[in-house]
Amino acid sequence: MEFHANHGCLECEQKDGNLFIVDFKAAYWLKKPSLTDNIHDAADYGIVFKLIRDEMAKHSDLLEHVARRIIEAVERKFPEAFAQIKVTVSKRNPPVGGHCDWSRITVFSQDPVRAIKNGKIPAL
Repeated sequence: MEFHANHGCLECEQKDGNLFIVDFKAAYWLKKPSLTDNIHDAADYGIVFKLIRDEMAKHSDLLEHVARRIIEAVERKFPEAFAQIKVTVSKRNPPVGGHCDWSRITVFSQDPVRAIKNGKIPAL
């Protein structure tokens, strides 16, 4: 998903904004929607997109913060749906004092290493 947003610590980032890419991945229990073929039994991807769009419209200094807010918004809307959520937020040409096409941060809804070791969460 692509968004123009004003995330960043620097005044120029907050004023001019930048291109951001959000990659949303989730693992969830599919038994009911796979049997019923009913959208009401599944997480609606359109609603997930709107939640992400709304969070991207709110300023954050840090990509980590906006990624965490996205996870929290999705979990509030679909509290029982997802076993694990992974959100990657990428910023085009971050102001790092040299050539850098993208900066990226990935945040998980749970600690993926511990969850996989315990056999509870599929790897995303």
